[in-house]
Amino acid sequence: MQNLDREYDIALYGATGFVGGLTAAYLAKAAPTDVRIALAGRSQRKLEAVRAGLGPAAENWAIVLADATDQSSLDALAASARSIVSTVGPYTEHGLPLVAACAAAGTDYADLTGESLFVRRSIDGYHKQAADTTARIVHSCGFDSVPSDLSVHALYRRALADDAGELRETTLVVRRIRGGVSGGTAASGLAQLREMATDPAARRLAVDPYTLSPVRAAEPELGRQSDGSLKRAAGIDRSLSGWTAGFFMGPYNTRIVRRSNAIRDFAYGREFRYSEVMSLGRTPFALVPAAVLAGGLTAGVALSPLLRFVPHSLLARLSPRPGTGPSERSRAKGFFAIETFATTSSGRRYRARFAMQGDPGYAATAVLLGESALALALDTDRLSRSGGVLTPATAMGDPLLDRLVRAGVDIQVDELVGAAAR
Repeated sequence: MQNLDREYDIALYGATGFVGGLTAAYLAKAAPTDVRIALAGRSQRKLEAVRAGLGPAAENWAIVLADATDQSSLDALAASARSIVSTVGPYTEHGLPLVAACAAAGTDYADLTGESLFVRRSIDGYHKQAADTTARIVHSCGFDSVPSDLSVHALYRRALADDAGELRETTLVVRRIRGGVSGGTAASGLAQLREMATDPAARRLAVDPYTLSPVRAAEPELGRQSDGSLKRAAGIDRSLSGWTAGFFMGPYNTRIVRRSNAIRDFAYGREFRYSEVMSLGRTPFALVPAAVLAGGLTAGVALSPLLRFVPHSLLARLSPRPGTGPSERSRAKGFFAIETFATTSSGRRYRARFAMQGDPGYAATAVLLGESALALALDTDRLSRSGGVLTPATAMGDPLLDRLVRAGVDIQVDELVGAAAR
């Protein structure tokens, strides 16, 4: 049983990093004044500087020193808080020791990872222990993969309420998006690609649509499920026009959504098929970027072995520096709007909309991760009572949806009239 008698409600590990600082700023604005928050990381001086920059709301927040290379410091951090939020990546390189500490201590955990190999190791190594201690280990609580996971959760809840049957063909369409890339995001992507370059087993895991399944053999065989196919938008829904191609985050988000379905004993449906695409316009010229994107997602995995011949120093020079990211002005100009279309086993059609202002990976992610932290710390009576390596939908579901709507996120679910054009 979880020990709720802890010194802190939330400990933010990695508060001196780029996304960590944005998340700290969001919590300083959004957290109730009686929530006990600690900033954690390696440098007392840098943590104090972050706290000083947050204003009066954070003046009493604690400072906790912890280092990914010092397991005892992570164990102490996990034992001190009801929930831990980690922005310290690449998670493939630095993430598992903190997951281990939280699983052992019965401490809820949330992060921002989009690294499927890391999540697979977290499941294999710590799901059972976390289930035993009722620790909710919740990966991917930012733009990876809250909009995807909660959109499908909302569709499932609506279809259930309408007695409309199970979800069948379900497609997320990125209608509009604008955002930048930080050094941390680049480092995380390169860390996984480097491993895929040298390990054929890692490459096989990366292309398996059920990489994150609790029990791979229990998954339905639904044929090829491509992450990079080129298709006409009208084939998804009549309201769409032009062309679509695979969304670059789809190869990860789809695995999280399928894990949610499996954790729920396939409540979405045994014939639930899920994919993610980007809308690329109506003109003939849209075929060019559509084809590039469609081929690029497949080629990225196929060509990953060649990365072992590229010097690490060269990749580092070509990537944004760690700790850097889009300017405040650029973050404010960012946005995203997605629509997820689903057909149920009874033939009814639904659409979920999920839209936010602010750079998806940074301004928006700070809201998504911050509200996930608050849900884990404050909404325990409404959360999943089961521990383990969960997903945003299976751990927090409706409480997180409610929090995001109150935070100003545009989330709607509507039933569509008429059948989709196929």
